[in-house]
Amino acid sequence: MDFSTIQEYLTWENIGPAVSNFALAVVTLVIGLWIVKRLVRLLRKTIEKSSISEDVIPFLVSIVDIGLKVLLLFSIAEIVGIETTSFIAILGAAAFAIGLALQGSLGNFAAGVIILLFRPYRIGDWIEMDGNFGKVEEIQIFHTFIITPGQKTLIIPNGEIISNVVTNYSTKGMVRIELEVAMSYAESFPKVEKIIQQVLKETPKVLQSPNPEIGILQYDTHYIVLGVRPFIRPDDFWEVKFDVNRRIKNAFHEHNVKMAYSEGVELGDIGA
Repeated sequence: MDFSTIQEYLTWENIGPAVSNFALAVVTLVIGLWIVKRLVRLLRKTIEKSSISEDVIPFLVSIVDIGLKVLLLFSIAEIVGIETTSFIAILGAAAFAIGLALQGSLGNFAAGVIILLFRPYRIGDWIEMDGNFGKVEEIQIFHTFIITPGQKTLIIPNGEIISNVVTNYSTKGMVRIELEVAMSYAESFPKVEKIIQQVLKETPKVLQSPNPEIGILQYDTHYIVLGVRPFIRPDDFWEVKFDVNRRIKNAFHEHNVKMAYSEGVELGDIGA
Protein backbone atom coordinates (compact mmCIF):
# COMPACT_ATOMS: atom_id res chain seq x y z
CA MET A 1 0.00 0.00 0.00
CA ASP A 2 1.61 3.23 -1.16
CA PHE A 3 1.36 6.70 0.44
CA SER A 4 -1.40 7.86 -1.90
CA THR A 5 -3.60 4.97 -0.85
CA ILE A 6 -3.01 5.82 2.82
CA GLN A 7 -3.99 9.43 2.13
CA GLU A 8 -7.26 8.24 0.60
CA TYR A 9 -8.14 6.44 3.85
CA LEU A 10 -7.06 9.37 6.03
CA THR A 11 -9.87 11.61 4.84
CA TRP A 12 -12.39 13.15 7.26
CA GLU A 13 -15.14 11.07 5.68
CA ASN A 14 -13.36 7.92 6.85
CA ILE A 15 -11.92 8.93 10.20
CA GLY A 16 -14.45 11.60 11.13
CA PRO A 17 -17.13 9.23 12.54
CA ALA A 18 -14.53 7.32 14.56
CA VAL A 19 -13.08 10.53 16.02
CA SER A 20 -16.57 11.84 16.80
CA ASN A 21 -17.55 8.56 18.50
CA PHE A 22 -14.34 8.53 20.51
CA ALA A 23 -14.84 12.12 21.64
CA LEU A 24 -18.46 11.37 22.54
CA ALA A 25 -17.33 8.31 24.51
CA VAL A 26 -14.80 10.37 26.50
CA VAL A 27 -17.39 13.05 27.26
CA THR A 28 -19.91 10.37 28.26
CA LEU A 29 -17.33 8.73 30.52
CA VAL A 30 -16.44 11.97 32.31
CA ILE A 31 -20.03 13.12 32.73
CA GLY A 32 -21.20 9.60 33.59
CA LEU A 33 -18.63 9.16 36.37
CA TRP A 34 -19.63 12.53 37.80
CA ILE A 35 -23.32 11.56 37.75
CA VAL A 36 -22.57 8.15 39.33
CA LYS A 37 -20.58 9.83 42.08
CA ARG A 38 -23.43 12.23 42.85
CA LEU A 39 -26.04 9.44 42.78
CA VAL A 40 -24.00 7.23 45.11
CA ARG A 41 -23.49 10.12 47.50
CA LEU A 42 -27.22 10.89 47.45
CA LEU A 43 -28.02 7.21 48.00
CA ARG A 44 -25.70 7.04 51.02
CA LYS A 45 -27.31 10.08 52.63
CA THR A 46 -30.78 8.67 51.99
CA ILE A 47 -29.93 5.27 53.48
CA GLU A 48 -28.24 6.84 56.51
CA LYS A 49 -31.49 8.66 57.31
CA SER A 50 -33.50 5.42 57.09
CA SER A 51 -33.75 2.62 59.64
CA ILE A 52 -31.29 0.38 57.78
CA SER A 53 -28.40 -0.89 59.91
CA GLU A 54 -25.11 0.99 59.59
CA ASP A 55 -23.37 -2.34 58.96
CA VAL A 56 -25.27 -2.81 55.68
CA ILE A 57 -24.78 0.70 54.28
CA PRO A 58 -21.21 0.29 52.90
CA PHE A 59 -22.20 -2.97 51.20
CA LEU A 60 -25.33 -1.54 49.54
CA VAL A 61 -23.55 1.60 48.41
CA SER A 62 -20.64 -0.37 46.91
CA ILE A 63 -23.00 -2.70 45.02
CA VAL A 64 -24.93 0.24 43.53
CA ASP A 65 -21.68 2.04 42.68
CA ILE A 66 -20.28 -0.97 40.82
CA GLY A 67 -23.59 -1.63 39.02
CA LEU A 68 -23.88 1.94 37.75
CA LYS A 69 -20.27 1.96 36.53
CA VAL A 70 -20.80 -1.32 34.67
CA LEU A 71 -23.85 0.13 32.93
CA LEU A 72 -21.82 3.21 32.04
CA LEU A 73 -19.07 1.06 30.49
CA PHE A 74 -21.65 -0.81 28.39
CA SER A 75 -23.02 2.53 27.16
CA ILE A 76 -19.55 3.70 26.18
CA ALA A 77 -18.91 0.41 24.37
CA GLU A 78 -22.08 0.97 22.32
CA ILE A 79 -20.94 4.47 21.39
CA VAL A 80 -17.50 3.29 20.29
CA GLY A 81 -19.06 0.53 18.22
CA ILE A 82 -18.16 -2.56 20.25
CA GLU A 83 -20.68 -5.40 20.01
CA THR A 84 -21.93 -5.64 23.56
CA THR A 85 -23.67 -8.99 22.97
CA SER A 86 -20.40 -10.77 22.29
CA PHE A 87 -18.77 -8.77 25.06
CA ILE A 88 -21.45 -9.94 27.51
CA ALA A 89 -20.90 -13.55 26.43
CA ILE A 90 -17.16 -13.26 26.99
CA LEU A 91 -17.76 -11.54 30.33
CA GLY A 92 -20.15 -14.30 31.37
CA ALA A 93 -17.66 -17.03 30.48
CA ALA A 94 -14.91 -15.19 32.36
CA ALA A 95 -17.19 -14.75 35.37
CA PHE A 96 -17.98 -18.48 35.35
CA ALA A 97 -14.28 -19.39 35.23
CA ILE A 98 -13.44 -16.92 37.98
CA GLY A 99 -16.35 -18.25 40.04
CA LEU A 100 -14.98 -21.80 39.85
CA ALA A 101 -11.53 -20.59 40.90
CA LEU A 102 -12.90 -18.51 43.76
CA GLN A 103 -15.50 -20.82 45.26
CA GLY A 104 -14.24 -20.17 48.78
CA SER A 105 -14.32 -16.41 48.29
CA LEU A 106 -17.82 -16.58 46.84
CA GLY A 107 -18.88 -18.61 49.89
CA ASN A 108 -17.46 -15.89 52.14
CA PHE A 109 -19.27 -13.30 50.01
CA ALA A 110 -22.61 -15.07 50.44
CA ALA A 111 -21.94 -15.46 54.17
CA GLY A 112 -21.12 -11.76 54.41
CA VAL A 113 -24.46 -10.90 52.80
CA ILE A 114 -26.25 -13.14 55.32
CA ILE A 115 -24.42 -11.54 58.25
CA LEU A 116 -25.18 -8.01 57.05
CA LEU A 117 -28.85 -8.78 56.42
CA PHE A 118 -29.71 -10.93 59.44
CA ARG A 119 -27.17 -9.37 61.81
CA PRO A 120 -26.30 -12.18 64.26
CA TYR A 121 -23.80 -9.66 65.61
CA ARG A 122 -23.01 -6.01 65.03
CA ILE A 123 -20.02 -3.71 65.22
CA GLY A 124 -19.07 -3.29 68.87
CA ASP A 125 -20.43 -6.69 69.99
CA TRP A 126 -18.29 -9.11 71.97
CA ILE A 127 -18.39 -12.53 70.34
CA GLU A 128 -16.64 -15.88 70.58
CA MET A 129 -16.20 -18.31 67.68
CA ASP A 130 -14.10 -21.47 67.70
CA GLY A 131 -12.15 -20.30 70.76
CA ASN A 132 -11.58 -16.80 69.36
CA PHE A 133 -12.95 -14.11 71.67
CA GLY A 134 -13.01 -10.41 70.94
CA LYS A 135 -14.90 -7.26 69.98
CA VAL A 136 -16.24 -6.85 66.45
CA GLU A 137 -14.43 -3.89 64.89
CA GLU A 138 -15.55 -4.16 61.27
CA ILE A 139 -17.80 -6.36 59.14
CA GLN A 140 -16.68 -6.59 55.53
CA ILE A 141 -18.26 -8.57 52.73
CA PHE A 142 -15.60 -11.32 52.90
CA HIS A 143 -14.21 -11.09 56.44
CA THR A 144 -15.06 -9.97 59.96
CA PHE A 145 -12.40 -8.11 61.94
CA ILE A 146 -12.28 -8.85 65.68
CA ILE A 147 -10.09 -7.12 68.27
CA THR A 148 -9.07 -9.39 71.15
CA PRO A 149 -8.64 -8.10 74.73
CA GLY A 150 -4.89 -8.30 74.01
CA GLN A 151 -5.35 -5.83 71.12
CA LYS A 152 -4.72 -8.44 68.43
CA THR A 153 -6.69 -8.18 65.18
CA LEU A 154 -8.34 -11.43 64.10
CA ILE A 155 -9.44 -11.57 60.44
CA ILE A 156 -12.03 -14.35 60.25
CA PRO A 157 -13.61 -15.45 56.92
CA ASN A 158 -17.36 -14.98 57.03
CA GLY A 159 -17.90 -18.50 55.69
CA GLU A 160 -16.31 -19.97 58.81
CA ILE A 161 -18.45 -17.80 61.05
CA ILE A 162 -21.67 -18.89 59.37
CA SER A 163 -20.75 -22.58 59.57
CA ASN A 164 -19.74 -22.48 63.27
CA VAL A 165 -21.42 -21.69 66.57
CA VAL A 166 -21.05 -18.00 67.43
CA THR A 167 -21.53 -16.84 71.02
CA ASN A 168 -22.69 -13.22 71.21
CA TYR A 169 -22.00 -11.82 74.68
CA SER A 170 -23.51 -8.42 73.90
CA THR A 171 -27.04 -9.51 72.93
CA LYS A 172 -28.30 -9.30 76.53
CA GLY A 173 -26.04 -6.41 77.43
CA MET A 174 -24.17 -8.43 80.06
CA VAL A 175 -21.79 -11.36 80.39
CA ARG A 176 -20.94 -13.68 83.27
CA ILE A 177 -17.36 -14.03 84.47
CA GLU A 178 -16.43 -17.57 85.46
CA LEU A 179 -13.83 -17.55 88.25
CA GLU A 180 -12.45 -20.41 90.34
CA VAL A 181 -11.31 -19.91 93.93
CA ALA A 182 -9.55 -22.53 96.05
CA MET A 183 -10.70 -23.04 99.66
CA SER A 184 -9.13 -25.22 102.32
CA TYR A 185 -11.15 -28.14 103.67
CA ALA A 186 -10.60 -26.71 107.15
CA GLU A 187 -12.39 -23.46 106.30
CA SER A 188 -16.11 -22.84 106.68
CA PHE A 189 -17.88 -22.50 103.34
CA PRO A 190 -20.58 -20.10 104.67
CA LYS A 191 -17.79 -17.86 106.03
CA VAL A 192 -15.84 -17.84 102.76
CA GLU A 193 -19.05 -17.42 100.75
CA LYS A 194 -19.99 -14.36 102.81
CA ILE A 195 -16.53 -12.85 102.28
CA ILE A 196 -16.73 -13.31 98.51
CA GLN A 197 -20.28 -11.93 98.42
CA GLN A 198 -19.08 -8.78 100.18
CA VAL A 199 -16.19 -8.47 97.69
CA LEU A 200 -18.57 -8.71 94.73
CA LYS A 201 -20.90 -6.17 96.32
CA GLU A 202 -18.06 -3.66 96.76
CA THR A 203 -16.47 -4.15 93.32
CA PRO A 204 -17.64 -1.11 91.26
CA LYS A 205 -18.47 -2.66 87.89
CA VAL A 206 -20.00 -5.93 89.08
CA LEU A 207 -23.74 -6.01 88.34
CA GLN A 208 -25.97 -6.83 91.30
CA SER A 209 -28.82 -7.94 89.07
CA PRO A 210 -28.80 -10.80 88.22
CA ASN A 211 -27.30 -11.82 91.56
CA PRO A 212 -23.73 -13.11 91.49
CA GLU A 213 -23.50 -16.87 91.95
CA ILE A 214 -21.13 -18.62 94.38
CA GLY A 215 -20.99 -22.39 94.85
CA ILE A 216 -18.81 -25.46 95.26
CA LEU A 217 -17.57 -26.79 91.92
CA GLN A 218 -15.56 -29.82 92.99
CA TYR A 219 -13.51 -31.44 95.74
CA ASP A 220 -9.84 -31.59 94.85
CA THR A 221 -7.14 -33.60 96.60
CA HIS A 222 -5.90 -30.62 98.63
CA TYR A 223 -8.67 -28.04 98.53
CA ILE A 224 -12.25 -27.30 97.52
CA VAL A 225 -12.78 -25.46 94.24
CA LEU A 226 -15.39 -22.71 94.43
CA GLY A 227 -17.13 -21.20 91.43
CA VAL A 228 -17.62 -17.44 91.47
CA ARG A 229 -19.96 -16.12 88.77
CA PRO A 230 -20.58 -12.33 88.77
CA PHE A 231 -22.31 -10.55 85.88
CA ILE A 232 -20.71 -7.54 84.18
CA ARG A 233 -20.89 -5.43 81.04
CA PRO A 234 -18.95 -7.00 78.13
CA ASP A 235 -16.59 -4.02 77.80
CA ASP A 236 -15.51 -4.45 81.45
CA PHE A 237 -14.62 -8.14 81.16
CA TRP A 238 -10.88 -8.21 81.83
CA GLU A 239 -10.81 -5.17 84.10
CA VAL A 240 -13.40 -6.66 86.45
CA LYS A 241 -11.95 -10.17 86.30
CA PHE A 242 -8.55 -8.95 87.48
CA ASP A 243 -10.12 -6.61 90.02
CA VAL A 244 -12.31 -9.33 91.58
CA ASN A 245 -9.40 -11.77 91.86
CA ARG A 246 -7.27 -9.09 93.53
CA ARG A 247 -10.02 -8.12 95.98
CA ILE A 248 -10.75 -11.74 96.93
CA LYS A 249 -7.08 -12.32 97.74
CA ASN A 250 -6.97 -9.17 99.90
CA ALA A 251 -10.20 -10.16 101.65
CA PHE A 252 -8.86 -13.64 102.45
CA HIS A 253 -5.77 -12.01 103.93
CA GLU A 254 -7.83 -9.62 106.08
CA HIS A 255 -10.09 -12.41 107.38
CA ASN A 256 -7.17 -14.82 107.97
CA VAL A 257 -8.50 -17.43 105.54
CA LYS A 258 -6.07 -20.37 105.32
CA MET A 259 -5.02 -22.01 102.07
CA ALA A 260 -3.95 -25.60 101.30
CA TYR A 261 -0.96 -25.80 98.96
CA SER A 262 -0.45 -28.51 96.37
CA GLU A 263 2.85 -29.61 97.95
CA GLY A 264 0.98 -30.98 100.95
CA VAL A 265 -1.99 -30.52 103.21
CA GLU A 266 -0.24 -28.10 105.54
CA LEU A 267 -2.16 -24.83 105.98
CA GLY A 268 -0.42 -21.59 105.14
CA ASP A 269 -1.19 -17.92 105.50
CA ILE A 270 -2.10 -15.73 102.54
CA GLY A 271 0.20 -12.74 102.17
CA ALA A 272 -0.99 -9.18 101.74
